Amino acid sequence: MADATLAPVSLSTKPARNTVRGTYFVQTWGCQMNVEDTEQIGLYLQEIGFQPARTPQEAHLVLLNTCSVRKKPEDKAFSFLGELRLLKQSRPELMVGVCGCMAQTRADEIRRRAPHVDFVVGTAQISQIPALVEEALQSRRFRKRLDLPDRKGAVVTDIPTRHVDRQGKLKAFVPIQYGCDKFCTFCIVPATRGRERSRPTAEIVEEARRLVDLGTKEITLLGQTVNSYGKNLAEGNVPFSRLLQELGQIDGLERLRYTSPYPRDFRADLIEAIRNCPAVMEHVHLPLQSGNDAMLKAMRRLYTRQSFTHIVADLRTAVPGLGITTDIIVGFPGESEEQFQETLDVVEALRFDGAYMFIYSPRPNTPAASMEQLPYPLKQSRLKRLVELQNRITLEINRSLVGRTFEVLVEGSSPKAPNRLQGYSREFKMIHFPGEAGLRGRIVHVRATESHLWGLSAEMLEVLR
Repeated sequence: MADATLAPVSLSTKPARNTVRGTYFVQTWGCQMNVEDTEQIGLYLQEIGFQPARTPQEAHLVLLNTCSVRKKPEDKAFSFLGELRLLKQSRPELMVGVCGCMAQTRADEIRRRAPHVDFVVGTAQISQIPALVEEALQSRRFRKRLDLPDRKGAVVTDIPTRHVDRQGKLKAFVPIQYGCDKFCTFCIVPATRGRERSRPTAEIVEEARRLVDLGTKEITLLGQTVNSYGKNLAEGNVPFSRLLQELGQIDGLERLRYTSPYPRDFRADLIEAIRNCPAVMEHVHLPLQSGNDAMLKAMRRLYTRQSFTHIVADLRTAVPGLGITTDIIVGFPGESEEQFQETLDVVEALRFDGAYMFIYSPRPNTPAASMEQLPYPLKQSRLKRLVELQNRITLEINRSLVGRTFEVLVEGSSPKAPNRLQGYSREFKMIHFPGEAGLRGRIVHVRATESHLWGLSAEMLEVLR
């Protein structure tokens, strides 16, 4: 691709619509919130005349949207920055920016290890990216924007500006909350995303309505602890259950999901909303982290093994057939064999449909990072045992579902079998079945015919709507 000369344009006079000034490429790691941030970044850049590129090699601007929850994505980011250093040597006009959670906490290290980076942007400042691009076009002097908004007093007023006029798509993420106030000893999120701040209810509902008008059938609400949503709002406290009920009344919104709730904040009104609101899916992702009370206390998780078990029992009583998935950390500092065995016992007893299972990864400047660490081979061995147990349970659950019928939102053709369609059930089971590509976006009824670790194969019975 031939290089283009990029001319700076004042942000006070936006370029004419459809004027292409350059191309951008965003490499994203991490959670759904980062995926959503990347979409927002693209919308900001398109406003000043940049269009997406297929590869970094074709782009005038390359951005890294980074993750700091574990060490591995940080290592990948630094490795990618090394590749971009070589690319920039051959194309000096290339602009490179780093944003996301790693940018928030390691900006000085990024500058030292990757001096070819033009700017670093924290999690609360992505709206500043267009201005930083314009500044980089005029002067290649390193810049950073890292301020996190304060939560002054009881009312939150500093909420990130969002682009809500986006292209329609079948499934969309909608952030309802930023930051976190839980301060788990293993977690860096309060440092990377700041104190907990909820978006006004009316803004969330309006964004959801616009998405539905553009063809969105399923919305996933995002927040670090979504069920603590609604505190410190100018309109007064709004329970998460009320937000679900308001969103569930939007005509055309077929499905409503959310991630991730916090166990201590899972109360009766939320369970009732799941049971009584047809748009709310029968699936809960409820992070356990450990099945031992001493480990939960060391992690500063504000619940116990018993209280977690009671929540699961209440959910399954109120919503039979509910799908439940979880997160589990193995090898947290000080975890004994007996304590790890308690986690295995809870997993065996509660029988989650699936789990994201991780080896504990020390995060700089978190309390757990200064604790005495377990040997890595021991952590690997424990993870292997946990994965084997959960895989067995998942397979047993999926086998028990053969012959049952499910309601599926058709997302399109299976990447590995173009003659088959795929989509998730209400309970968050991935299901593959024969069907025509024209059914994308429709709700269909299927019957499970075969079970797998990843989900179910099925036959289609009828198109519901």
